[in-house]
Amino acid sequence: MNVLIVDDNQMNLDLFCHMLSMIDAVEALPMSDSAAALARCAMMTPDLVLVDYMMPGVDGLEFLRRFRQMPGMTGVPVIMVTADTEVGVRHEALRLSANDFLTKPVNYTELNVRVGNLLALRRAQLQLAERAESLAQAVHKATAGLVASEREVVHRLSRAAEFRDPETGSHLLRMSAYARLVAVNLGLPLEECELICEAAPMHDIGKVGIPDSVLLKPGPLDADEIAIMRAHPQIGADILAGGESALLQAGAAIAISHHERYDGRGYPHGLAGEAIPLYGRIVAVADVFDALTTSRPYKAGWELDRAVAHMRAGSGSQFDPRCVTALLQDMEAMLEIQRRCQDDTERRAA
Repeated sequence: MNVLIVDDNQMNLDLFCHMLSMIDAVEALPMSDSAAALARCAMMTPDLVLVDYMMPGVDGLEFLRRFRQMPGMTGVPVIMVTADTEVGVRHEALRLSANDFLTKPVNYTELNVRVGNLLALRRAQLQLAERAESLAQAVHKATAGLVASEREVVHRLSRAAEFRDPETGSHLLRMSAYARLVAVNLGLPLEECELICEAAPMHDIGKVGIPDSVLLKPGPLDADEIAIMRAHPQIGADILAGGESALLQAGAAIAISHHERYDGRGYPHGLAGEAIPLYGRIVAVADVFDALTTSRPYKAGWELDRAVAHMRAGSGSQFDPRCVTALLQDMEAMLEIQRRCQDDTERRAA
């Protein structure tokens, strides 16, 4: 371990270096200029500092004050060398967080014991910090694994809902990407934009609870069947309810609110305006836009201009105007999402 010695007297430096050379595994780093010693500490962290009080320019107390203000130096032990009569200096050094003192003339045995004890504490401190870092990395790795597993489960649940509906898998990718685009253009924090993107595929997870006779019916639904179909937001919210993770909570909010309308004429609760969760308002815009522009076996996708006109016509009634603006303000990004997220079925239908 290295011990930085700061003393303007060369004889004192030589003496301290000689004493420290007799302590195992200790490297002495003598410096006669206290300002230069501080500059060196900015480039390397000593394991212990032995500093004289009486020095020209930056004295021991000023050195200690500046040293403690440097990043990473609050835990480095410092021994100050003072005269026996300098009680006031010792009190001020303690206030500045000196760890120990040596009194001139310095006794080898006393120096050996004090330096040895503080270096032992320093070793323990470094080992503890290393252990804490190792544990932090392990926790981060484990947490990342749990998050990845959670995302995989969410993706598979969302795909299960898609398989029961005449949609393609790329619908989830496109709709999620549109939702992220809206969130970014609304100025939401990046972490929140990613959360919306990951949670958006859960919007229709409640369709797993809709009977096939209704969900897969080829013709128009009657009033009773419409009522059954409109239960899927609540079913989805019930499936995701009680989740402790931010992802499941966001998914539940999206599931329950993505069919609400900005004018209050949506379902299941007839919420209006900002009473509708923001995530639901974002996904509503993304979901409808993708449905309009995507070709299916039973319909052709709309041209972009027609879909854009429909979204603008619904701004303020069906959709949150801010979300519509956020979606449509970057047409090149929208087209790139369409190009990137097509599957083979859609390419053949296009």
